[in-house]
Amino acid sequence: MQEIQEAAHAAAKSPASYGLLTYLWVFALALLGGVAGAIRRAKADGKISMAEIIGELAISAFAGIVTFYLCEWAGLSQLLSAAMVGISGHMGSRAIFTFEKVWSAKLGATADADR
Repeated sequence: MQEIQEAAHAAAKSPASYGLLTYLWVFALALLGGVAGAIRRAKADGKISMAEIIGELAISAFAGIVTFYLCEWAGLSQLLSAAMVGISGHMGSRAIFTFEKVWSAKLGATADADR
């Protein structure tokens, strides 16, 4: 019985099981974090190009989606998940590098082994 419940729970948490509204919120929060990060970097550097902005927003959206999935997998509350998505959107590529380090450590490999 336990195995059936675990399989049903896992099936309910597939990427296709979330509605469009959920993805819009995740995407919006990640992009908002990315915009805040881009503004911070633009102020620090004194300039920013449109290509950099588009690249940063794409990275922020990806980091936000990955963070959302990790929060769902961990069973975190929706409010904490939303905060984590926004923060990872702001972090952008730093969030992705952090995920890479954690995953590499879990696998017993170094993050720089493939480079």
